[in-house]
Amino acid sequence: MAKINEAIATGSTVDMSELLSSFTNDIACRAISGKFFRKESRNKLFQDLINDSTRLLGGFILEEYFPVLRAQVGCLCKSRENEEEMADLLEKVIDDHDSKDSAMSDQKAGADFIDVLLSVQQEYDLTREHIIAMLTDIFFGATSTSSQTLEFTLVELVKRPHMMRNLQDEVRSNNIHRGEGAFSKVNQNNMIYLKAVIKESLRLHPVAPLLSPHLAMADCCIDGYTVPSGTQIFVNAWAIGRDASSWEDADEFMPERFLDDGNAALFNFKGNDFRFFPFGAGRRMCPGINFAVDSIEIMLATLMYYFDWELPQGLEPNDVDTTEVFGLTVRRREKLLLVPKLSSHLHGLDIAP
Repeated sequence: MAKINEAIATGSTVDMSELLSSFTNDIACRAISGKFFRKESRNKLFQDLINDSTRLLGGFILEEYFPVLRAQVGCLCKSRENEEEMADLLEKVIDDHDSKDSAMSDQKAGADFIDVLLSVQQEYDLTREHIIAMLTDIFFGATSTSSQTLEFTLVELVKRPHMMRNLQDEVRSNNIHRGEGAFSKVNQNNMIYLKAVIKESLRLHPVAPLLSPHLAMADCCIDGYTVPSGTQIFVNAWAIGRDASSWEDADEFMPERFLDDGNAALFNFKGNDFRFFPFGAGRRMCPGINFAVDSIEIMLATLMYYFDWELPQGLEPNDVDTTEVFGLTVRRREKLLLVPKLSSHLHGLDIAP
């Protein structure tokens, strides 16, 4: 909020890609590791490791197709270096918690996820390697996915100003205590259009388009196709979300499709309908659904409540580049630059933290 205020004061643009990435990184770090990453140098190192690893692991790895080149090509080597740096950093996070006698701190106010893991370490026979592996998975899953969903959502809204106005009208009609600067769970539950916009963004732009890879545990036959045990299986959620036989005007951004009472209950992120499951389905679905959806809803509601958004001068809605780049997750190729203006209904309200 303070960074956006600075841009308003100077009339400059805001790099929303960077801002949203920083937001999701900070909120994940605080929930998982408490105040360890408050130090700017640690936070910057951690963000760089996440971004580099995502780019390297999600790209084309030549060595996997031509093993003879392993000694000459450095992609896998660089990935391993990043992995080792990440493990070293997480070791320091755990040591920092151990030094504060975190074994019982899960009972205290403000306990983070590492506190909880350490408190049950002996009960579940967790080694350092187990904890580091879990933390790595959680950090990768909790950071870029939410920020990219928010960015895709903002892109679709700035391309359709009437939809942005509808969303702003809904958000601003909900009471928020002056100076509080955030929305509560109750506020979110009243925002039907907000939820529809996010669902439509996840349908059209799933940031994990192939979900997580699965492995067939036994031989099975599906629609006449034999799938042998041990086969690695990818589910194309991107194609399913754009299937014209399931969705009217499948390639159009239409949040209204989720406003019908029946659809609102059916398409609820829980994987109950195989036309819409951006978080997967069944026992292997994403365990961080509530964390991700709450983070996205709160930030989007805040951005819509306090600010009006415009494209930089000379740029029209149809000029916004929506080209996607594939890594471990899908992201936009170009940075999203927007011009914020303080909403006219908030004149005189100090929104700095």
